[in-house]
Amino acid sequence: MPDITALIAEDEPLLALALQTELQRQWPGLRLLATVGDGLSAVRQALQLRPDVLFLDIRMPGQSGIEAAAELAEQWPTGAGAPPFPALVFVTAYDQYAVQAFEAQAVDYVLKPVQGARLLKTVQRVQQVLAGRQPSAPQPQTVPADLLEPALAQLRQLLAAQIGQHGAEPAAVAVPPPASSAGGLKVIQASLSGGSSIRLVPIEEVVYFEAADKYVRVLTDQEEYLIRTPLKELIAQLDTQVFWQIHRGTLVRASAIDTVTRDEAGKLRISLRGRAERLGVSRLYAHLFKAM
Repeated sequence: MPDITALIAEDEPLLALALQTELQRQWPGLRLLATVGDGLSAVRQALQLRPDVLFLDIRMPGQSGIEAAAELAEQWPTGAGAPPFPALVFVTAYDQYAVQAFEAQAVDYVLKPVQGARLLKTVQRVQQVLAGRQPSAPQPQTVPADLLEPALAQLRQLLAAQIGQHGAEPAAVAVPPPASSAGGLKVIQASLSGGSSIRLVPIEEVVYFEAADKYVRVLTDQEEYLIRTPLKELIAQLDTQVFWQIHRGTLVRASAIDTVTRDEAGKLRISLRGRAERLGVSRLYAHLFKAM
């Protein structure tokens, strides 16, 4: 097997050093390309260096490790000459929720503080995965987009699990809690864009939600409103059969989708009834439209 390369994303320098030291002991042939301290840097460096293995701390400034992995999957190149998507290993403090989520999706993880025996098991699993990628006979060096699907499926489930956990936390005041767990969110308290008045917007009027800086835009047929509730908390209160997530920052009323088209770059875009704009669909959620 050729040299295996890795990138570590960990915002605590001492923990990053401990992981690097233990990796050198358990996997002497592993070549560390870089160590970064936040999710945005992890995505940028991974796209540039294209490691075989990516160790991602779950809690980092700006983006969680899972969010960084999802963004990386969205931007990862495919086609002739493209490298396989990195094997993902998430690093987390002991948390029963996180461990159960990772194990349910067969995702490798490392617990803090790093223990040699546990890390060795992860190393062996990753080595098996990477060995399975080696072709038994010479083949064209192409990486079709569907080879990303196993990683995308895992990341979708992990992001959904994060939202489920997030839903247990107190919601921001801009969006009241659901009237009932069965009925979901009925009304949203939102302000007009650029205005100071508050309107109670019935959920059935909303065409789509879009994250924008510190706000979430609420778009109806005629108006645009703003709320401060994070999109993660909003998702936990909406019926996922009614509102589809088409991007990490976009939720669309499914019944408002008019057409789905693929542009010259192969990206899916949707047009909406009642709105002029077209919205992009990320790789992470393109599976929603495979049957259409």
